[in-house]
Amino acid sequence: MRIMIHQKGLVVPDHLRERIEKKVGKIDYFFEDDVEVVVRLMEERGARKIAEITINLMDGTVLRVEEVSADMYASVDKAIDVIVRQIRKHRTKLEKRLRAGAFDSDAVQGVEVEDIADPEESNELVRVKRFELKPMTVEDAIAQMDLLGHSFFLFVDSGSNITCVVYRRKDGKIGMLQPTNG
Repeated sequence: MRIMIHQKGLVVPDHLRERIEKKVGKIDYFFEDDVEVVVRLMEERGARKIAEITINLMDGTVLRVEEVSADMYASVDKAIDVIVRQIRKHRTKLEKRLRAGAFDSDAVQGVEVEDIADPEESNELVRVKRFELKPMTVEDAIAQMDLLGHSFFLFVDSGSNITCVVYRRKDGKIGMLQPTNG
């Protein structure tokens, strides 16, 4: 398992780094091969400590969790607990839907993230993400949206080869946006 720790707005002490490596290392038994785990630690105004854990799998599936608290150790512990629950909850479902070797990491898909200046206004763009769109079924897109904890997910429908968006409505049901020409 490759663990990458990034920090923003703070210096990570060695004992916290060792604790992260030990706790994140325990999730290695969920995966057959080596995976890449990115841990981002951030400190924001108001003493908010944020721990974000992202696991990129070879098929483009992304497991991601973000936890916020006043203590970095608590944020890291909560984030690890949540990512383990996510893996356990979705592993069987994903293995059934995805082709064999879905949890291998020989070709881990990267997501480029470009941070922009701190927001001064609520309408200011604060982050840009670039990622490769892979064809998948609507069911796989919904599962991926749930794994990421997002309210929407952009994907290419494998049946029609059209770029679509699935989203969670306010009533809790799923909707899909599909463009038409004309």
